This record gives sequence, structure tokens and C-alpha cells, in this order.
Amino acid sequence: MIRVMLVDDHPVVREGLAMMLATTDDIRVVCQTGDGADATRLVAEHTPDVVMLDLRMPGVSGLDVLGALAEAGSEVRVIVFSAYDDDEMIIEAVRRGVAGYILKGTPRAQLFESIRLVASGGSLVSPSLMARVLDGMKETAPSVSLTPRELEVLQLVAAGWTNPEIATSLGVAPRTVKFHVSSLLEKLQVDNRTEASMEAIRLGFVEL
Repeated sequence: MIRVMLVDDHPVVREGLAMMLATTDDIRVVCQTGDGADATRLVAEHTPDVVMLDLRMPGVSGLDVLGALAEAGSEVRVIVFSAYDDDEMIIEAVRRGVAGYILKGTPRAQLFESIRLVASGGSLVSPSLMARVLDGMKETAPSVSLTPRELEVLQLVAAGWTNPEIATSLGVAPRTVKFHVSSLLEKLQVDNRTEASMEAIRLGFVEL
């Protein structure tokens, strides 16, 4: 069972999303709040697998929540679930470690699969947003040299594969994949798999 927490200041959105997720057999909403200030405490209390987070909230914003979770050392997977597709906010959310960014209004089947993917260790950003995010991340990067195996792993990471799936595909141990992913994050100078995927596309290692 995938345990989900909802953070959104609109009760109708929270309740509607909770009712939608209740139709699945493998996803359960364990808590919800409309106050970003409560988010870090509730994550620690309820230990969800995935947090569905709105960015534009009064007082403590979604970006503030991401910062607080990072400071607390939380490893919870976060999906930004927003009605807005503001480029700067998307880029900043990715930099702060979100595992996914999808827009409200996404078809329910796609939403369910997004939660399952992120809960299993994958990362995603809606294809409609990817190109614009990349345009906003054009800082000059140092030359990056990857081994053939690192390139294989990076391409699968960018495709949203989890470490166990990559290990099975390449016929190696999961700990070997974990080592390669850590090396890739260091070489690409990024903090998480979502940023690694975008940097891989920007540098031409992976085609969009």
C-alpha cells in the first residue's frame, strides 16, 4: 500500500483528490493539511511514502515546505501537484529535490501511475513542462565524461526506471546501480534523479 499525504490550502481540491485516490486498491491517503507549516511535523508523524504538494499556499509556501523537509533530513518523495506552470517555480522546485511535477487536471489514470512511479523510486516531470524547464537551466556546465555503463544507467534513470528495474535490465546487483547513480549525481553536479534527468537531456546524453 502506497501511503500518501496531501498538502493543499484548498479543501475542495484535497477532498476531491482523496476521493479519487480512494478508488485505487494500492494507494491510501494517510493524512492531509491545508497549512504548509504543519507539513514537516505530519510527515514525521505519519511517515507517508509520497507527499502531494501544492506550491502556492498562503503563509508557508510549497517551496518553503520543500526547504523544511530538506532541513529535517526527510527522505519522503514529493510530487508537486499544482494548477500553475510558472517556469521559475518549477525550476526551483526541481532544484529543491521534488521527484515529480504534474499539473492539476492530469487524467486520473496518469495521476495514479505517477504516484506509483515516484513511490517506487522513479522521477517525472510532465512532458509539456520539460522543455521549458530545460530552457531555464542553461547555466554553463563543466565538461562531463561518462563511462559506457554510466551512460546506460543515466539513460534508464532519465526514462524513469527505478534502481531494481535498472539492475534487472543490465544484469547487475542493485548496489552496483546505486553506486553508478551516486557517481552520476556527483559528475553532473546535481542533487537528485530529477535534476540528473534534465541535465542529461540538456547536455545531450539523452534525447527528449
